[in-house]
Amino acid sequence: MKNTSKLPEVTSSIFSVMGQMAHTHNAINLSQGFPGFDTDPELHALVTEAMASGHNQYAPMQGVYSLREQITSKLNTLYGSDYHPETEVTVTVGATQAIYTAISAFIHVNDEVIVLKPAYDSYEPAILVNGGKVVPIQLKAPTYKVDWKAVQQAITPATKMLIINTPHNPTGTVLTKADMIALQTILEGTNIILLSDEVYEHIVFDGVTHESVAKYPKLAERAFITASFGKTFHNTGWKMGYAVAPKTLMEEFQKVHQFAVFSVHHPTQKAFATYLKTPNHYLKLGAFYQRKRDLFLELIKGSRFKMTPSLGTYFQLVDYSAITEESDIVFAERLIKEKGIASIPTSVFNLDQEDFKMLRFCFAKTDETLEQAAEILNSI
Repeated sequence: MKNTSKLPEVTSSIFSVMGQMAHTHNAINLSQGFPGFDTDPELHALVTEAMASGHNQYAPMQGVYSLREQITSKLNTLYGSDYHPETEVTVTVGATQAIYTAISAFIHVNDEVIVLKPAYDSYEPAILVNGGKVVPIQLKAPTYKVDWKAVQQAITPATKMLIINTPHNPTGTVLTKADMIALQTILEGTNIILLSDEVYEHIVFDGVTHESVAKYPKLAERAFITASFGKTFHNTGWKMGYAVAPKTLMEEFQKVHQFAVFSVHHPTQKAFATYLKTPNHYLKLGAFYQRKRDLFLELIKGSRFKMTPSLGTYFQLVDYSAITEESDIVFAERLIKEKGIASIPTSVFNLDQEDFKMLRFCFAKTDETLEQAAEILNSI
């Protein structure tokens, strides 16, 4: 049989490649973005209780209503929005499914989608498999600030969607109020859908405020916001997330969702519905990870790497240009094989794999792991 691939240029993700290499060489794995510690035992107990109570059959397609109530209550309280649990939220199999479904619901053949790069690696395949065209705009190291004039110039009559991510993976930067106002001005009067990846919304540092699209009514009226319980509550393997959007957008989203997934793990939804009733479970997350970031930066301050402290996410970029002229992919692979530490080379997220000599390290690990990693980095 002969088959034509819909994604002929897509290979294994860099996360799989570096993760497997770390495993093969028994390296400290600061590459993949998963926490190195377990979720709250209270949450474990709530899932077990839900299973014991019989919540083991299909959940409602949109998600358990009590969880949708808690999601919209959280958003509306934090950001002054007015999302309704009945019609404007859907529980998904992680944020990646939410992103894929939003793109699939609206992108037709030859529709253009503006993507700010470096960009998380799930965005572009989702666009391409639906026949859309990626319109990339490269952000430049070391600040990775958005050039909004370039964004405006990239808009054409074929532009159907624009994707943003704040706090930003892999750079650890955040969009500011001025950024959101600029974006609002650019999109006003258009029919462009905004897809806002906000999976790290509660992981911001140094007094920074997360500028959710939900805070800006003129943006929210055209936007999907996607989020992740896995990133927030240290259980990425549970693959639990959600999307919120105005009713008219969410109706189209659910047309795709119901046939791709239909419903999400029932007992876990029941558990989160209870767990979210205590806001400190997510409001203290920024302080928790800021301590991790500060520890990591303090431990490697004597190294030859250069760092600008991450303002959000649980990732830290390091500039290795003072160490070697090797490409980031070659250097990252050598660090695994020769030094026993794994990172992510960031060129894979850039337009034409532009290499800024930056590696991404995940500091969502135990203090002991960060100390072991720092000992290696300081020796390079």
